[in-house]
Amino acid sequence: MTKSESGFLTKLVRFLTKYAMVIALVVVFFLFAFLTKGVLLSSQNMTNLMLQNGYVLVMACGMLLCILTGGNIDLSVGSVVCLVGGLAAVMVSNTHMSAIPVILVCLLAGLLVGMWQGYWIGYVRIPPFITTLGGMFIFRGIGRLILDSKTVAIQDATFLNIFTAYIHIPGLDDGNLKLSPIIVGIAAAAWVILGTVKNRRDRAQKGYRQNSALSDFLKAGLISALVLWYCWQLSQYRGISVMLVWVLAICLLYNFVTSKTAFGRYFYAVGGNEKATKLSGINTNKVYFIAYANMGLLAGLCGLLCAARVGSVNGATGTSFEMDAIGSCFIGGASAYGGSGTVGGVVIGALLLGIINMGMSIMGLGDSWQYVIKGGVLLLAVIFDVVTSRKSGSK
Repeated sequence: MTKSESGFLTKLVRFLTKYAMVIALVVVFFLFAFLTKGVLLSSQNMTNLMLQNGYVLVMACGMLLCILTGGNIDLSVGSVVCLVGGLAAVMVSNTHMSAIPVILVCLLAGLLVGMWQGYWIGYVRIPPFITTLGGMFIFRGIGRLILDSKTVAIQDATFLNIFTAYIHIPGLDDGNLKLSPIIVGIAAAAWVILGTVKNRRDRAQKGYRQNSALSDFLKAGLISALVLWYCWQLSQYRGISVMLVWVLAICLLYNFVTSKTAFGRYFYAVGGNEKATKLSGINTNKVYFIAYANMGLLAGLCGLLCAARVGSVNGATGTSFEMDAIGSCFIGGASAYGGSGTVGGVVIGALLLGIINMGMSIMGLGDSWQYVIKGGVLLLAVIFDVVTSRKSGSK
């Protein structure tokens, strides 16, 4: 093998390793599009893909911070969803409180739960697995007590519309084709391309090493094309959902925090080497506390999203939600050892799970097969992470 051929193979392996989950997402998407004879690609299914997995994306952003601190997880988030969702349902339906105070109280409840667990994990140093395992049982029980072991329906229009309504702009969204998603898609595509141009210019001025222009602009072009296509799908159904806005806002906020702020880098530092991080002057106890307090807050928000989307809450609400959030993180490239992972990867992992769920549902396959497939995908993702980490010598 010549030197040039060896170099090409090395670059190819690096490319496949770096974008393995993106490639897997594309392959799975087209596979189910073929197996469902195009039904998966319908405007309604593409809209529902994000709505049905919105709670996963929101919780996975918080779970990522926990995982970054050293591969730690929060097993209690599904139970917190039940507790907060049940609290919201009872307050709206039984006490007839207005929507805004109910939402604020429920978010505060989720935050307090997260602070409670964060204290034991961060300052008393109880292992996160044990702390959150206990929380999983405690908060599920409290949720059922709040609901009195009943299913409580939510009929308050204001509460439901805050999370489940569709945006309607007079003059743009009056016809069968909604124009506002198209405008948003064009603006987003332009923002991606202009952001790429600005990033390359800034890196050139600072003398930083960067990818080739072809690579960067090809990536930006593909992302822009995907955004435009998805917005076109939204325009043919009911437009932009408020829940989609909530999910995108959370994902963009946490992407900014983890990639652009010094505070966000603390989580990576703790997961990379906690002792060195502590010696550098960073309060690692506080980092753990914030990670789990934040997780409780986002689980509370998910409780509201799920309660509004379903329109009712019962004692089983939120069951196995923690597994979806954890799976999305690991499938999306978060390291099982901590210190590595991105919000972008989390989104890819959640979409991969969502496409598997939706595709198999359209095909009429039962929940049993969905559990088998999702478990297999998660196991493969973690095996891939462990093997590549050992080969690179990072662990």
